[in-house]
Amino acid sequence: MPDIIQLLPDAVANQIAAGEVVQRPASAVKELIENAIDAGADKIQLILKDAGKSLIQVIDNGCGMSLTDARMSFERHATSKIRKADDLFAIRTMGFRGEALASIAAIAQVELKTRRHEDELGTCLFIEGSEVLKQEPCSTNTGTSIAVKNLFYNVPARRNFLKSNPVEMRHIIDEFQRVALANPQVFLTLHHDGQEVYHLPASGLKQRVVHLLGNNYNQRLVPVEEDTTIIKLHGFVGKPEFARKTRGEQFFFVNNRFIRDAYLNHAVLTAFEELLPDESFPLYVLFIDIDPAKIDINVHPTKTEIKYQDEKAIYAIIRSAVKRSLGKYNITPTLDFDQENSIGHLITEKPLNEITPPTIAFNPDFNPFASEKRADREIPFLRSTGEHRSNPIPQNWDTLYQISKRETVVQHEMHEEKSISVDEQDINKSSERQLFQIHNRFILSQIKSGFMLIHQQWAHERVLYERFLLQLENHSGLTQQSLFPQSVTLNTADFELLKELLPDIRALGFDIREFGKNTVVVEGIPADLNNVGEHELLEHLLEGFKNNQAILKLNKRDNLARSLARNAATKTGAKLSLDEMNLLIDQLFACQMPNLALNGKPVISTFTMNELLERFEK
Repeated sequence: MPDIIQLLPDAVANQIAAGEVVQRPASAVKELIENAIDAGADKIQLILKDAGKSLIQVIDNGCGMSLTDARMSFERHATSKIRKADDLFAIRTMGFRGEALASIAAIAQVELKTRRHEDELGTCLFIEGSEVLKQEPCSTNTGTSIAVKNLFYNVPARRNFLKSNPVEMRHIIDEFQRVALANPQVFLTLHHDGQEVYHLPASGLKQRVVHLLGNNYNQRLVPVEEDTTIIKLHGFVGKPEFARKTRGEQFFFVNNRFIRDAYLNHAVLTAFEELLPDESFPLYVLFIDIDPAKIDINVHPTKTEIKYQDEKAIYAIIRSAVKRSLGKYNITPTLDFDQENSIGHLITEKPLNEITPPTIAFNPDFNPFASEKRADREIPFLRSTGEHRSNPIPQNWDTLYQISKRETVVQHEMHEEKSISVDEQDINKSSERQLFQIHNRFILSQIKSGFMLIHQQWAHERVLYERFLLQLENHSGLTQQSLFPQSVTLNTADFELLKELLPDIRALGFDIREFGKNTVVVEGIPADLNNVGEHELLEHLLEGFKNNQAILKLNKRDNLARSLARNAATKTGAKLSLDEMNLLIDQLFACQMPNLALNGKPVISTFTMNELLERFEK
């Protein structure tokens, strides 16, 4: 029997490795930009076409490569970052595994142009499917330009699994933001299909956060600073009142490398204890500087997981630093006992000789109990000034009082009769269905076998959810035009998401059009939604969509209907009239699934007379 075990060809091995390193266009963007930063570049341009599917080009002004280095960079496990195993515990660069370029070249058509500062000519290299097609000298700028074309062209099954352009673009923006936050000293630009998405000049960390997330974040940031023998911590956290429903604005960096760590995230959330609304997550951009020998980053090819020697101490440091910053900048409630003393500074003191006592005029002969009636009685406190009443009190003042009193009684009786008639109408109207609202949260309705309790918010969510689903299917949403159209500016990621959802959002009744960079104009909202701000409604709609997408993995229309229903439903604590309760119950029982809330819990709980009697007989 012949031998059956053999070595795989390099091209096949590289394609297998690419499955871990390059999962989508965003993975290639991350690797290429990090290589540019490791090369010492302070100016990096990212150019995309079709969300990276057709073209990903990264141009930097770094150190460049020689002819030999350019060729070697596409070999597996070829790297300039480490020389021996011990170097893994002293890594300060972004890359070190030597797999990224080899994996990208195995599944794409790559063109590389590079030149060092000391060279007159650079090197041009063309690679397709790990095969070098051409290598020649060329004239090019200092630094490196690498263009990745037709990603996954030779792995059609993998290319078919890619999502739509807006979805892939959002993943690229996420990776771009992480690299940009970690390197505020680097000038970065992002162009997609000929349009500039980001233009980020070199700046400080706070300015970089504002440039990335929006100008309104300038007043939302609280600085955090801590220097210990274990770690150095710096960055910003967001004020509690600006917490969001999703985790999208949470960034941890260890030695300038973005990481995901649920344990450290819990440390930040614990510092915000009792300051956040339910199911809300704060913004934070925190940087940890730690000795590389005390961590292990060689856990996963994506290098987003890290192991620590003393993670409990790091947890405690982060928690206390964030909590102290929130207190230091008066985010947490405090009692200022010096505030009363500060009032004294508002009083201007005068010398005693300049203080004049007030003069008070009065009539020593005035007797309020005197029975004498004088039509021209003088006003006592004006007597000393010689001023008299211009209109004397009429002689029949008591008769006028009686008339006024009789009119008041008649009006009061009429009001009572009116209120009684309204109550009688309500009672007659609700005689068929006895309804009561309990704590502005539940609706109690009497039934033949006992009574039932209805959760008013969950019931309204179910009603709106099924209505919005029907409108999405039939494109039948009605629009209430706004008297004054409102412009809404979103961050780049949310704007890309909105563009993807725009056809379905319009089907729900929104009248929205694009208006410049990251800005839309809302000219109308669904007719079912009243007294809701356009900006708040749109922002909460996108937040709910992202949250559902991360947790429930719903399809787009179901997710959109669910998100809008939860934001537009009558909330717990709202007082409902008898007519509103009747209407809500009628709409609920007209639903296909009236007893099931959007969170999977029951909307209605029924209590029978036997259950009530058993409670009293115990």
